[in-house]
Amino acid sequence: MNDASHVPVMLDEVLTALQPRDSGLYVDGTFGAGGYTRGILGAAECRVLGIDRDPSARETAEMMKPAYEGRFAFGFGPFSMMEDIIEAAGSSGVDGVVLDLGVSSMQIDQAERGFSFQKDGPLDMRMSQSGPTAADAVNHLEANELAAIFKIYGEERHARRAAQAIIRAREIEPITRTLALADIIGKAVGGKPGRIHPATRSFQGLRIFVNDELGELVRGLQAAERVLRPAGRLVVVTFHSLEDRIVKTFLRERGGLMGGGSRHQPEIQPEREPSFSLISKKAQAASDVEAFENPRARSAKLRAAIRNENPAWPRDEEGFAGVPPYRRLEECVQ
Repeated sequence: MNDASHVPVMLDEVLTALQPRDSGLYVDGTFGAGGYTRGILGAAECRVLGIDRDPSARETAEMMKPAYEGRFAFGFGPFSMMEDIIEAAGSSGVDGVVLDLGVSSMQIDQAERGFSFQKDGPLDMRMSQSGPTAADAVNHLEANELAAIFKIYGEERHARRAAQAIIRAREIEPITRTLALADIIGKAVGGKPGRIHPATRSFQGLRIFVNDELGELVRGLQAAERVLRPAGRLVVVTFHSLEDRIVKTFLRERGGLMGGGSRHQPEIQPEREPSFSLISKKAQAASDVEAFENPRARSAKLRAAIRNENPAWPRDEEGFAGVPPYRRLEECVQ
């Protein structure tokens, strides 16, 4: 990864919400090129544990370690496993957790990773570089399963049309390249000139499914709730509505705000004691200047909350209605 070209989104806002303090321990759960980690380590004499499931992030982490004299450590794995990673690092709790969701610009820029159809590459899309690929999904899943992925995760209106086109194409030969899939979907879905490529939403849905991104988010938020010490802070930056909806719901529930809140409908109080207090009920957007200079920041939303002394809520991972579970893909390619 070329960390010099990577600019972390909403870094100033993240640091303001996190408020790093001397001697604190913080988790950067989506380490990537280390942008947030550098910002946190530069803001206080604290320690940071970076976590990432992308093997290429380990190289960046190893190069960073000498510059911070024992203040930085790296754990390889998904951020939903932060409890185990923190324990392995010799700690039982942390003072802050930061998550920057979605695919990184470095991953998109690597054609061989298959996240984008701007350049042709293998139909991969795996953040962890292990397990079933996007090619496995499009060549093995049924039409109704692909349509559900495109519709729910990609918010594609013509999901069924795209899925059926894939089924027809793969009967002739396997679909293994990004441009081939983009062409198949593009012709099936259509679109007006000047708008986003007609395959964009379907690619997003496929990427989210292959990496189980929303399931990982649900598990990761609950793990953060369990590892944060009282007064510890959770800061999450999202980039599309599906992610933001999950984070918003999680924090409002744990913050004691279950719905309502207007003068006609009072807030519904939760059955369990709140485990967080919200820093703000509304999401924070990037500044106009940052949105102009960094296109990725235009859709970014930041939500943050402070952990209290009440117990963490029980684990609860509901599935996403209508979407085949990730294990379905694993079963298909065994």
